[in-house]
Amino acid sequence: GAEVVFSVDCTKLNEYFLPGEREFDCIYFNFPHCGRKAGVVKNRELLARFFHSCAEVLAEQGEVHVALCNGQGGTPADQPRREWHNSWQVVAVAAGAGFILSDIHPFKAETIHGYKCTGYRSQDKSFCVEGALNHVFTRSTPPLCLTLVSCKTQLGSQKVSFQVPQVLVDKINRGFLELNSRHPVRTVKEKLSAGLSQAFPLQNISSCLPLLQQGHLRGVCHSNIFRIALSPGEAASTEETPEGLANPVWFSHFGQDTDRNVQEGCPIPEQLYLRPSLLPHAQAIIQKGSFPSGTLHVLSGPVFRQCRITPHSMPVFHEMLLVLAVSRGTENSCVQMLVDNIKTTTSSLHQAVSGVKPSISLQEATSLGTELNDFAAFECQLGEVQHFLCMGTDPDPSGSCVGVIRTAPDELKSSELVVVSASLNLDLLAMLLCGISDWRMLWTSDRRFLQQFPEGELRLFKSFSLYPPSYVHDVSFWVPDGEGFDEVAFHTLARRVSGEMVISIQLRDSFQQPGTGRRSLCYRVTFQSCDRALGCREAAEMQLRLREEIQQHLGVTLR
Repeated sequence: GAEVVFSVDCTKLNEYFLPGEREFDCIYFNFPHCGRKAGVVKNRELLARFFHSCAEVLAEQGEVHVALCNGQGGTPADQPRREWHNSWQVVAVAAGAGFILSDIHPFKAETIHGYKCTGYRSQDKSFCVEGALNHVFTRSTPPLCLTLVSCKTQLGSQKVSFQVPQVLVDKINRGFLELNSRHPVRTVKEKLSAGLSQAFPLQNISSCLPLLQQGHLRGVCHSNIFRIALSPGEAASTEETPEGLANPVWFSHFGQDTDRNVQEGCPIPEQLYLRPSLLPHAQAIIQKGSFPSGTLHVLSGPVFRQCRITPHSMPVFHEMLLVLAVSRGTENSCVQMLVDNIKTTTSSLHQAVSGVKPSISLQEATSLGTELNDFAAFECQLGEVQHFLCMGTDPDPSGSCVGVIRTAPDELKSSELVVVSASLNLDLLAMLLCGISDWRMLWTSDRRFLQQFPEGELRLFKSFSLYPPSYVHDVSFWVPDGEGFDEVAFHTLARRVSGEMVISIQLRDSFQQPGTGRRSLCYRVTFQSCDRALGCREAAEMQLRLREEIQQHLGVTLR
């Protein structure tokens, strides 16, 4: 009962079907080839035109199946794998038309009803399908069109408006921790809270925690924070201050007096910044005096930090801050009880998800030396850290620090109490528990991510974008005389220009010119997306924009 159409040009599918007949659920192309002795370049061109043609006739949730002989595809699934330049580069070619590789499995002709291999040019010579692979492609989410976003927030008794940094536009107000969310970050928080409630009276701080902070960041490198200027032309409107923590929050180290300028009516300074931590909000609670001994206060929400680009370095993540006042002399036993509870809960979760018991250790701050991931390194800038909570198959301080423990004997006015706090990186915990290798996947807009996580459950994540292509570009430039080069600012600029499509930036060479003393740096920039299609042309355009932006904003001279 099917309609069969012959002599269809695979590069012009829309010409053979009426508009109402173009919503195909599946398009199969078994062993495409230009014919005769066509080389890899011509066959790549054939595939590129085929995929662009498919985009015009495929249903939104449809699939494109392409069977290729062993080695042709150029993916790690090919055994043996050809050199990249000698393959058909099928994933990169498909990406140019907006498709991602979502599945790959052996091609078995005997399982396809009605399929017959006619041999090589219909001759007796057999067509070899041993080791052949079927590549299943699906539509990628479209590129993000990031426009400038203005955000309003409460700052003391005033409502202010500010422009969100472009690199964070798609990450503000995502609501991962809201009640109706089934995001794994919220599930991790709820599971941890349930475990902690078995050992401590729990009090969740439900008041709205301001996004903006102000004050002197002692010990914190300014290149690690997102500075904010209030939107021009918008006067702050004075309204009644809501209850809770909507007062302006000034930053100070745990164990030091909070700045006394945190009074109603203080003028709003010109320079503000997005909160890099929830610690100041905990200090605000403590300074109010309503801090009962033995009750574990839980604060949670997104925090923002500029950092270098790595798969585990996050410019925004969800912090879970636990604060507890205990009797002096009992702080060590309380820390141990707190850590044991967290370890028990996370071990149970990890074992339930992957069937493997993880290694979770509490390590002295002095034992780690300089081997810290970005999360731990920034926490050390905020104030003295006594312990690091590390999680992994083996304790790996360089990549598995998921929490820090502090004790602050001078934070309370009472000489009988000591404040114990634990800061946990919920995003990193969710990644380790669910087997997510790239933090960017937590923020994807692709519906296929959340579909894998029923509400209240954690599961092992299966990527819907396999073997994403990467594109390597180098950039070299002279840095201004007598000035240091801010690498964090360079990485942040690359994040913004590429829309988080840069996965790695590595210093390849540093050269100082004899005589003049001018210094030149060469960096290797690798573009790769974890969740959507990225073609070579789009990556090259990003590289050109990055070159323009670093010259304009970082004051360098391109080479």
